Amino acid sequence: MNPLEIFKDKAVLITGGTGSFGQMFARKLLTEAECRKVIIFSRDEWKQWQMRQSSPIFDHPNIRYLLGDVRDPTRLARAFHEVNFIVHAAALKQVPAAEYNPSECVKTNVFGAMNVIDQAINCGVEKVIALSTDKSVNPVNLYGATKLCSDRLFIAGNVYVGARGYPTMSAVRYGNVFGSRGSVISSWQQMIESKATSLPITDPRMTRFWITLEQAADFVIAAFNRMRGGEVFVPKIPSMRIEDLATAFAPNLPHSYVGIRAGEKLHELMIGIDDARHTLEYEDHFIIIPETIYHHPLSLERFIAGREGKPLPDNFSYASDTNQQWITIEELRAFL
Repeated sequence: MNPLEIFKDKAVLITGGTGSFGQMFARKLLTEAECRKVIIFSRDEWKQWQMRQSSPIFDHPNIRYLLGDVRDPTRLARAFHEVNFIVHAAALKQVPAAEYNPSECVKTNVFGAMNVIDQAINCGVEKVIALSTDKSVNPVNLYGATKLCSDRLFIAGNVYVGARGYPTMSAVRYGNVFGSRGSVISSWQQMIESKATSLPITDPRMTRFWITLEQAADFVIAAFNRMRGGEVFVPKIPSMRIEDLATAFAPNLPHSYVGIRAGEKLHELMIGIDDARHTLEYEDHFIIIPETIYHHPLSLERFIAGREGKPLPDNFSYASDTNQQWITIEELRAFL
C-alpha cells in the first residue's frame, strides 16, 4: 500500500509548520497525498508570508495558515477543530539560546507539548506524532532535557484517551538534518560568502547522525502507518565526522578548532543502554516500546502482533561514534 494513502481525505495540522521540516512535510502532503486540508500552525506571520511566497504549492487551495502559539491552549483548541492528524514540530531548538533563556524553552517545549496533548484529546484528533531529537537521550543541555520531557509526555498521553482509544500518540527521533535552517552548513556558507579564511570546527573527533529533510518526512509518514501509541521511532541513519563534512563542503579551506561549546556532546546518542532493553530492531528502524507495555507479556504480545522485531543485545546503544553506517567524504561531496 502507498504509505500516503493514510492521509486521503484527512485534515493534517503541523505545529511549527514554517520550519524546514514543516515545509518539506507540507509539500509532500500537497503534491503526493490527497489530503482534505493541510494546516500550517505557527506564531510568526512573516515566516508564513515567506512560505506562501516561496512556491506556488504553498498557495494551494487546500492549505491554511493559522497564527498561534503552542503555549496557548485556547488557540490550539480552535486550531485542532475537525483535525485528523497532527505533527508537532514546534520547539525552541537553539542550544545556546535555551541555556540563556531556560524558562522560555520550558514554556514552549514542555508546557507546549502538554497543551498539544490535552487539546488533541479534547478535540478527538486521531493521531499525533511529536518530533524528538538525539539530544533528548542522556541530555547534557536544557534543550535536550525539555525534549526528553516532551517525549515522555506524548508516551504517557496515550493513558488519558479513555475508552474512545484515540488519539494515538508517538514520537519520532532522528539526528542532524541536511539543509535545515540554522544548520552548520548554512553557517559555513555565510562564512564563505564573507571571505572566511578557515572553517571553524569544534573538535576533529566529533561525530553526528545525519538525515535529509526528505528522509525525515518519509520516516514520519511511515510512522503514521506503523504507530499504535507510545512508541519512539528511530531510523537507521548514517553517521559522519564533522571534519569530513567540512572537507567535503570546502576542500580548499583549512580548519580551525574552536572547542566544544557549552551543552554540546562529542558524540550523539539515539538509543541508550537502558532504553535498548525495551527496544525492537527492524530492517531500517528501531522501535522503543513503552516500558509499561514491555513488562506485561500479554500487553506486549498484542502491541507487537504483526510487526515482531528483534530484541537488542545486552549493553547495546545506538551512538554516532559506534554506528555501523558511515558517510564518506566522497559521498558527502556528491550529495552536497
